[in-house]
Amino acid sequence: MRWLRRLAIALVVLIILPPALTVLYRAEFTHPWSTLMLRDMATLQHWERDWVEFEAIAPVLVQSVMVSEDGQYCSHNGVDWTALNAVIDDALEGEATRGASTITMQTAKNLFLWPSRSFLRKGIEIPLALWIDLVLPKQRVMEIYLNIAEWGDGIYGVEAASWTYFGRPASELTARQAALLAVTLPNPYLRDPVNPGPRVNRLANVIQGRAAKSGGYIGCLY
Repeated sequence: MRWLRRLAIALVVLIILPPALTVLYRAEFTHPWSTLMLRDMATLQHWERDWVEFEAIAPVLVQSVMVSEDGQYCSHNGVDWTALNAVIDDALEGEATRGASTITMQTAKNLFLWPSRSFLRKGIEIPLALWIDLVLPKQRVMEIYLNIAEWGDGIYGVEAASWTYFGRPASELTARQAALLAVTLPNPYLRDPVNPGPRVNRLANVIQGRAAKSGGYIGCLY
């Protein structure tokens, strides 16, 4: 009975708290923390994050992250159903699956859920992403995402990452630096934007080229 009671409390928290906090996060003065940041606080680990407003982030960084992580960001409702259905089909056929998480879904995970992959987490992540997209403007979602994304051990947000890796604010990132930071996001512990290997360099070349041509895809942000 004790474990059932704890499970019931956890479910209530998951059902009520994230939607309520999402409404609170509409306010520009709120600077949300991610679950990983809260973990580092609780375990007394060193971490850094300097919140920066959307307008103070170099547009080329926003473009690079969008084309790298979620090229359809401005056109979907928080979930890219086409990509998600393709992943489900691959899984049912026993093929290796690729990622289908949108920036909104990653924001939901970073704000409210745990990092390890599971069908349970994905099942919670999808309705949360739909709710976030309904409640928050696209620009605000991107602002939150870029300020809570993990860019290395204890490095959260684009401002801290920009200073750590390139010694400059996020507003002054070059196109190359922006591309390197964008391709680091999927695995910041193995990909180094300062000393990129051949594969990371190739990916950055692709992202830099796509970002330069992404003007028609970012209408919801500028």
